[in-house]
Amino acid sequence: MTERTEGPREEATAANTPAVGWMSRRDFLKISGAGLAGAALLGVAGCGGGGGGGGGEFTFTFGPDSSGSLQALVDRFNTEYEGQYTANYREMPADTGQYFDQIRTELQAGSGDVALIGGDVIWPAQFAAPGYIIDLSDRFTEEDRAAFLEGPVESCTVEGGVYGVPWFTDAGMLYYRRDLLEQAGFSEPPQTWEELKQQASSVQQQSGTQYGFVFQGSDYEGGVVNGLEYIYSHGGQVLEDGSSDQVVIDSPESVEGLSMERSMVEDGIAPQAVSTYTEQEAQTTFLNGDAVFCRNWPYLYALVSNPDESSITTDQVGVAPLPAGEGGESVSGLGGWNFYINAAADPEAQDAAYEFIRFASSEEQQKQRALDGSFLPTLQSLYEDQEVLDAVPVIALAPEALQNTRSRPRSPYYSDMSLRMASQFNASLNGDATPETAVQTLQEELTEIVEQGQQA
Repeated sequence: MTERTEGPREEATAANTPAVGWMSRRDFLKISGAGLAGAALLGVAGCGGGGGGGGGEFTFTFGPDSSGSLQALVDRFNTEYEGQYTANYREMPADTGQYFDQIRTELQAGSGDVALIGGDVIWPAQFAAPGYIIDLSDRFTEEDRAAFLEGPVESCTVEGGVYGVPWFTDAGMLYYRRDLLEQAGFSEPPQTWEELKQQASSVQQQSGTQYGFVFQGSDYEGGVVNGLEYIYSHGGQVLEDGSSDQVVIDSPESVEGLSMERSMVEDGIAPQAVSTYTEQEAQTTFLNGDAVFCRNWPYLYALVSNPDESSITTDQVGVAPLPAGEGGESVSGLGGWNFYINAAADPEAQDAAYEFIRFASSEEQQKQRALDGSFLPTLQSLYEDQEVLDAVPVIALAPEALQNTRSRPRSPYYSDMSLRMASQFNASLNGDATPETAVQTLQEELTEIVEQGQQA
């Protein structure tokens, strides 16, 4: 999902995640469209306070999935465990902010109607701190976790506890015009942001391409992810070690990161309007052949192969990890969705829910979802499965990007923090504030959010 737009379009609430969304993967791979509104029920929603109707029955929430791959997964589970467990899929709003608000309201009320939550990677800290979801460390053991990609597992980890199991993932990637780079004498994509600027400028001059680089710079959650990729790739952080209460964003590394982002506009590599770009504007510009480079999510590659969506073809496009900052490393913003278990559900429903987690996150079922809906798996083994690589080619094109992911700050107060970061990152990008002022302001604002949260 996204924040005001990413995958399906999201509003400016920080409870969302970029990249993967609720819309059918077929539609998602075609366009970042508007989110569906409202909540409907598929199957029988759980009644009473136990997360299901008893006898191993439980309710599972997730957003719309019109591809049918999710309902097929639920049906396979119910068939295999007939007489033992029954999963009822309750469809939630397409907008992850609305979903977050709705499920949080239920959890705050102590409702156990829902036992299993399919949720955004940025939800664990917000739900773990007040005790809404259970620590799965004893069930999802260290040995189990070793089979998964590191970034998604990290997203489930809060103060040493593991409060979720990764289901599917997403990561920021660099798309580039392979044909134009080769014509300009470049044999490989840029390794650093400075190299990207140099290559973009050279290709623009030789080819007449309108823009060198487009990305998501608008005042929304996608803009937060993009800004953090610049900060992280230059060695900066928001919270010390990513999950403490110590705000450390006011650093030379953070300033360097936002300065690099701003220089894309100042140096004419990106258009001034990039400060209003979401996924939709960035992908449209790139697919129209008007940009040399584009930062976006894995779904974009499928759009390139669709002549109804793209004026350029797959043989003209390459995919690579995002560039590194000077002295830093390549970092991709982490997106994706995990499984969480409601602490208020009765123990029988919790046990049944975990059996569903084991089933859905298994190699067989993750592979099936990758083949059926192009969902990016969280198990490392599937990134060497040729059938998966053939079905989701972007995995083979830039596997490093999926390995080098980093989550947004893991904090119980992330929703408020995200809104402030979105505003200041955007102000820095569009020139309303200097990078120095932006990080100084954020140091004060985020510290205040943390202190107020601790006093509440």
